[in-house]
Amino acid sequence: MAVDGITSFALAKQKAAQQLGVKDPRRWPDNREVERALAEYQRLFQGSDQEVKLARLRQAALEAMRFLAAFQPRLAGPVLSGTATECCPVCLHVFSDTAEEVALALSQVGIAYRSADRRLRIDPKRSQSYPAHSFFAGEIAFEVLVFPLKGLRQAPLSPVDGRPMPRADIGALEKLLRASTETLNASSRGVIDSGLAPG
Repeated sequence: MAVDGITSFALAKQKAAQQLGVKDPRRWPDNREVERALAEYQRLFQGSDQEVKLARLRQAALEAMRFLAAFQPRLAGPVLSGTATECCPVCLHVFSDTAEEVALALSQVGIAYRSADRRLRIDPKRSQSYPAHSFFAGEIAFEVLVFPLKGLRQAPLSPVDGRPMPRADIGALEKLLRASTETLNASSRGVIDSGLAPG
């Protein structure tokens, strides 16, 4: 997932199992273990590069959320959790009882998007399809999922742990960005103070 850009837990586990010759799925790690290992890999081998990438993706998410403010947007997925790779889109949840309103908002500012349905689990026994609009802003991919207004109260289940998916509104994302900026600034000062700064 970190190197090859695979975003599906199932596909990543299948590929790893094939490479290692582990045929019994009962011996495969669960998604929580995979996410923890991915985060640890990124911390050890990508370090500040990962932090810079996340800050860029989260800033792009914030700008898109401000544009879509009428639809009460929430950030979800790997960009929020901090494990986003280069291939992960910025995943936004928006809320409207008329999905066409969101498409119209994108069209009015000239955003070329593709629409599809995205199936998500809403409880341990049931899944449901939601409209999804995918587009690029510069080099950054976005996926905007449209939920009914009542979807604000009940998040779909996370593919990682089966619990309600964490989501952040504009205020929470602004707070997260401030914290990551402080971390990046502290890291930069540490490099300079240690005498390891280039030049």
